[in-house]
Amino acid sequence: MKQNIAILCSGGDVSGMNPALKRFVEYSLQNNLVPYFVNEGYEGLIDNNIKKADYCHVANIINRGGTKIGSARSKRFMHKEYRAIAKHNLDKLHITMLVVMGGDGSFKGLHKFYQEHKIRFCGIPSTIDNDISGTEYCLGVDTALNMIKFTIDSIRDTAYSFKRTFIIETMGNKCGYLALVSHITSGSELCLIPEIEYNLNDYEQKFRHEIQNGRRYFIVIAAEGIKQDSAEIAQWFEEKIGIESRVNVLGHLQRGGNPTVKDRLMAYKFITYAIDGLLQGKDESIICYTEEGFDYKTIDTVVNTPYQLDNELIKFISS
Repeated sequence: MKQNIAILCSGGDVSGMNPALKRFVEYSLQNNLVPYFVNEGYEGLIDNNIKKADYCHVANIINRGGTKIGSARSKRFMHKEYRAIAKHNLDKLHITMLVVMGGDGSFKGLHKFYQEHKIRFCGIPSTIDNDISGTEYCLGVDTALNMIKFTIDSIRDTAYSFKRTFIIETMGNKCGYLALVSHITSGSELCLIPEIEYNLNDYEQKFRHEIQNGRRYFIVIAAEGIKQDSAEIAQWFEEKIGIESRVNVLGHLQRGGNPTVKDRLMAYKFITYAIDGLLQGKDESIICYTEEGFDYKTIDTVVNTPYQLDNELIKFISS
C-alpha cells in the first residue's frame, strides 16, 4: 500500500522553496509515495487546505521565487487545540509523513506537534537569516546574498558620483550573517551587526582622515537588529564626518527573486535527504548541512541549542 506524504512552507518565504516543491513531487512519486501540498503553512493544516500533488502542479516553477503553495505565520498553531485539529486533518487523508520548510519559529511549533501527536517529519532549514543551530546553510540564503550584492554594487555607482554615504540595512532579525557576508564580499567600509558591540565615535578620526585623503564615499552595511536605527547612523555621518548620507532599507526584496543555481541545487539535495530519511525510519529530524556534508539532527537538539554566528566570520570583521 502506498504511503502518503505532505509538505508545507512556514514563516518567511525564501527563494528555493519552489525548486524544493518540484523535487518533492518528483522524488515522492519515484519512491511510490503519494505527495500532498499543504497550502498556507500551518494555517492550511488547521483549515484542511491540503491537496494531492502531481507533476502538473510543479511545472514551470523551478525558476520562480517565493512558494507556489503559500506560507504563513500561524498564531493558532501555538495552541494545543488547533494542533489537534491539524493532526485530525492529516489522519483523514492518511498522511503519515510531513516535510516542513521553515525557520526557528516553525521548528519550535513542529517540535510541539511531534511531542503531542508523534507525526513523522523532517524539517528543512529555510530562512534567509541563516540562524538555525546545527546547520551552516539554510535554503534561500544564497539568493538573498546575491540580491544584496546586486543592490550594493548598484548603489556604489551613485555613492561615488555624489560623494555620499549609503547605509544599507539588511534583514536577519537578531543574526548578522547576511550583513557580515555582504560586507566581506562587497568591500564596504563598515559593518554593524548585533553580535559585536560598537561605538561609531571610534571610527570618526579614521573616516575624517580618509575624506581628507580623497575618499569620495562610504558604504555601510547595517543589520536590522543593531542598537541604532539606520537614520541615526546616517545623521552621525553627516554631523561627525561631514558627508551627505542616505539610507536604503532593503526589506523584503531579499526574500524574493530568481533562485540561484546554488539554492536550486541545495533544494534538490535537502528534499532528497528528507524523504530518504523518512523512508529509513528517521521520524523527528532536521536536515543540517556543514562542511562535512548533510546530517540528520534531532529537532530537540536544533530548537534547544542557541545559534551562534561562525567565529571565523566574526574574526574577519574584528581584524
